[in-house]
Amino acid sequence: MLDWKWVRENPELAETSLQKRGFDTGLLQELLELDQKRRAIQQEADVLKQKKNEVSRAIGQLKQEGKDITEIQKEVQGISTRIKEIDSQLKAISSEWTEKLLWLPNLPHFSVPLGKDEGDNQEVKRWREPTQFDFDPLPHWDLGEGLDIIDFQRGVKIASSRFAVLKGAGAKLERALISFMLDVHLEKHGYWEVFPPFLVNAETMTGTGQLPKFKDELYCCQDDLYLIPTAEVPVTNLHAGEILLEEELPLRYVAYSACFRREAGSHGRDVRGLIRQHQFNKVELVKITHPERSYEELEFLLLDAEEILQLLNLPYRVVILCTGDLGFSAAKTYDIEVWLPSEGRYREISSCSNFETFQARRANIRFRKGSGKPEFVHTLNGSGLAVGRTLVAVLENYQQADGTVVVPEVLRPYMGGMEIITPQFEVK
Repeated sequence: MLDWKWVRENPELAETSLQKRGFDTGLLQELLELDQKRRAIQQEADVLKQKKNEVSRAIGQLKQEGKDITEIQKEVQGISTRIKEIDSQLKAISSEWTEKLLWLPNLPHFSVPLGKDEGDNQEVKRWREPTQFDFDPLPHWDLGEGLDIIDFQRGVKIASSRFAVLKGAGAKLERALISFMLDVHLEKHGYWEVFPPFLVNAETMTGTGQLPKFKDELYCCQDDLYLIPTAEVPVTNLHAGEILLEEELPLRYVAYSACFRREAGSHGRDVRGLIRQHQFNKVELVKITHPERSYEELEFLLLDAEEILQLLNLPYRVVILCTGDLGFSAAKTYDIEVWLPSEGRYREISSCSNFETFQARRANIRFRKGSGKPEFVHTLNGSGLAVGRTLVAVLENYQQADGTVVVPEVLRPYMGGMEIITPQFEVK
C-alpha cells in the first residue's frame, strides 16, 4: 500500500512513476477524486458535529433560563439526521477508496531501469561460463525418467498436469538441497529459521499483496484459508500489527515451505518438466529492516542467495528488473538466473526484492525509535533458492554422456556419500 499522504501531495510524481511501470493511471485518478470527495464530506461532518455541540450547549443554557427550546431541539434533530446521512456516505466512500487502493502497485525505486518488459531487464553480472559438453545434453525430464528418479505420468495420475513425483535418488536430492540451503543460511549467513503454516487467512494474503490482485493464482480452501504461494507470505506477516523496537532490526528469517500456485496465466508455457509446477519447494529469505538500511540489506540478501549457486558450482547471471517487469509489490528486484544447458539460456531461480513500506503498510508492521512515533519498516524477500529449479540445474549441468549425474561435492554428505546418480529402478 502506498503512502497516501505522499501521493496526495505529489500526484504528478505518483502518476509518472506508475506510467513507468506501464500501469493505467486511471485508477490513481479515481482514488484522488474519491479522496477529495471523502475529505469534503468529512469536513462537512466535522462542521455539523461542532455546530451540534454548540447548539446542545445553548439548549442547556436556555433550560436554565426557563425559555422555550422546542425550535432549537428541532434544529438539533435535523443536524443529527444529516450527520447520520453523511457518516453513512463517508463509510461507503472510505470502503470503496480502501478497496481500490489495494489494487495500486508499488512505485519503482529511482535506480530501477526504465523498460516495457523482460527484454529490457539489465544484466548486472555473471558467475562462471555456461557449462560445455562434448555430447548433446539431455533435458532434465529425459534425465529424470532415464534414471527413474522423476515420474511425471504418476504425478498426473494422482493429481493433474503440472505435478510430478520424485523418487529414489530424486527425492533424496530434493531433500538434500533443502537441508543444504537451510544450513548455509543458518550457519553462515545468520538467519533465524521458521517453519510456518502452509495455509493462511485472507488478511495475511492481503498483507503481502497477493490479495486481491492475484486471487486467480491462489488455491482457496475451506474456512477462508489459502495455500501459500511462497513462505514470504506467512513469515512477513509474523509481525503484522506489531510495533518493533529499533534495536531489534533487522530481523532475518529463513523458511522452507512447499509452495502452491495455480499458474492460471501460463497455459502452454513450460508444459514439460519441473520448471513450472503447481506444487514446488522453496527456501525463502525474509528481512524486516530499518528504512535507512534496506537497500544495503537488499545487496546482502542477493549475495546470500548467490552463494548457494556458487557452492553448487552452477553458472548464473544476475539481472535487475526494469520498471515494466517489476512485480506488483516490489520497488526494486534482482533476478538470479541459472544456466540450463538443454535450453541454452538462463532461467530465473531467485527473485530478491525490496518492497520498502508497501507490505508494511498493508500488514501494519512498524518500529519505534526510542520514545518517538512509530514508523513503518521496510520488508524484503528472496528465494534462497527455488528447490525444484535448483534440482533441474544440478541434473542438467552435472550430467554425463551415459545419462548418469554427478552429485555436487557439497551435497554428498546430505546424500549419504553418493557421488553419482545411476539408474536404480524400483521393483515393479
